[in-house]
Amino acid sequence: MRKLLMSAAASLALALLPVAAQAAPEVGKPAPDFTGTTMEGKTVKLSEQKGKIVVLEWHNPGCPFVKKHYESNNMQQLQAYAKGKDVVWMSINSGAEGKQGTMTAAEAKDMFAANKLASSHYVIDSTGTIGKLYEAKTTPHMYVVDAKGNLSYMGAIDSNSSADPKTIEGATNYVRAALDAIAAGKTPEVTTSTAYGCSVKYAG
Repeated sequence: MRKLLMSAAASLALALLPVAAQAAPEVGKPAPDFTGTTMEGKTVKLSEQKGKIVVLEWHNPGCPFVKKHYESNNMQQLQAYAKGKDVVWMSINSGAEGKQGTMTAAEAKDMFAANKLASSHYVIDSTGTIGKLYEAKTTPHMYVVDAKGNLSYMGAIDSNSSADPKTIEGATNYVRAALDAIAAGKTPEVTTSTAYGCSVKYAG
């Protein structure tokens, strides 16, 4: 009887243990999986993209650093370059409702068309679930996932943290360099950098 009681108590203790949080993103390790909803209302799951390189881009159309790369057409050109190599590009907006840059699905579609984005998907993450999973801190904050599903790069889009579009020329584009390295079967020379931009507008 005593053994049964001890066994029951042990089982209860295990059941009450908190579920371990998913590990933080780490280069060289599997990228945290997620399921998101696009502006068209469709479901997109990261793990279902395995076999293709994936770029994750945190986006806020009201951020000056995002405007730096979009009003100069730099980001759209990079998106098109990636898609030309059969890369899946997900632009993700993790801003909470009512915060700067957040949009309804209809507003996102209008913005997407007006700014001529070349993303494969525009994901609306108003709960911030995906952003917090990746510890995305800025817009833009960039991640590159290789065809095996491992995180290969995370950080800034390039090496110049100014909001001035004139600084794009001459800067090292870390995302493009990572895509080229992965396509060649190599490890990117730069795998992490400090992301720059506006803070992601999470709730709270």
